[in-house]
Amino acid sequence: MSGRGSRKTAAALAVLAVLGGPLAAPAHADGGPGLAAAGDCPKNAPDVQTVPWSLQRLLLDELWQGGRTTGKGVKVAVIDTGVDRNNPQLAGQVPAVDPRTDPTGNQLVDKVQEGPNLLVNRETKEPIPGRSTEDPVGHGTKVAGIIAARRSDRTGFVGLAPDAQILSIRQNDSDGNGDVSTLVRAIHEAVAAKARVINISQDVRGAGDARFGGYQELKAEIENAEKAGAVVVASTGNDGKEGDTYPGAFPTVLAVGASDRNNERAPFSQYGSFVKVAAPGVDMLSTVPGSGQCVDNGTSFAAPYVSGLAALLIGAHPAWNPAQVRAWIEQTAQRTQRDPDVFVGWGVVDPVKAVTKAPDVAPAAAVPDAPVQLASAPIVPRPVGLGETQADRDGRTATYVLGVGALLVALLIGGGVVLRDHRRKSADRPAD
Repeated sequence: MSGRGSRKTAAALAVLAVLGGPLAAPAHADGGPGLAAAGDCPKNAPDVQTVPWSLQRLLLDELWQGGRTTGKGVKVAVIDTGVDRNNPQLAGQVPAVDPRTDPTGNQLVDKVQEGPNLLVNRETKEPIPGRSTEDPVGHGTKVAGIIAARRSDRTGFVGLAPDAQILSIRQNDSDGNGDVSTLVRAIHEAVAAKARVINISQDVRGAGDARFGGYQELKAEIENAEKAGAVVVASTGNDGKEGDTYPGAFPTVLAVGASDRNNERAPFSQYGSFVKVAAPGVDMLSTVPGSGQCVDNGTSFAAPYVSGLAALLIGAHPAWNPAQVRAWIEQTAQRTQRDPDVFVGWGVVDPVKAVTKAPDVAPAAAVPDAPVQLASAPIVPRPVGLGETQADRDGRTATYVLGVGALLVALLIGGGVVLRDHRRKSADRPAD
């Protein structure tokens, strides 16, 4: 997704976006009537009892294999606007880290003395106070909830990997004070903290040659994450146009577009050959700061759906490398053709299939589905039976209908002729 400039907090709860250079403020994706607008997602929202549509299509017990695959032990870095750990569904999922005692701490905004590790105001260059376990925007809390919100009897919503651990890295805000340099540092922090999955629900777009400021540094950090064994998942953007966005367009990043209830590309979802897969991104219910849940739209919320799936796969297959995780997610996606396309990539992710059909050793790359082939044994003709088939019954019924219809027509015509002749004879008979 990408924005068109700075947006204030009330209009910034949906999707992070980045123009070439600075990471722009979170921007809301246009939705249909009745959708909650960004300003309608307050802190301490009510609990929603309904199971969201993106989870209704999943058999959660099958997905979690009776509790054996829930993302336990997998650390997922959320590079975003912070994550509010006060939401009951995120309590215990987002551990606090003191940067004064942990050199690989994840609270960039608190590291006043560490230069690039500090989120600063773009205009004044002054430090912006706050912690990564706080979220004044609300965007990062929604992203984290889709990945790892715990189960609760107060709501039908739950994260795909409810036992995964969230590493919150507060790197942006509603005014777009994050930039490429802070994104680079955030990825470095996530790798240093040994995150196995890194979710980046924001993007940057440069000039035609894609060499925006900090391009080489971002590319190098993405490559470092791959070598360190971290699966990097990024949203494609919300402009609804064709064109690469970064870091999604880097080859080793799982770029995720948004799909709707019909498994089709959401109108706002950025598309192009760089799109690897799609995931639900319309009417996405998730956690908000304080408590409760709210609905929002955007590729920002499709990416964590895939990050949650990646956490499940890594939890079940810790020896898989990032290429294998990406390949299996792509290979098991739902699609209507053999090859990927520019709209939904390899297709819409299928978490249950990916988890339950996973081999011990996953392929290193997705391949087009093999064409249907006949069995090697010759086809032996079998005698035709005398039993009546449905086609026979249908044909007999059609014959009866036609026969009865023809009889009725004949009776009507015959009756008309008789009546006509009777009238003529009556007219020709002389009067007494």
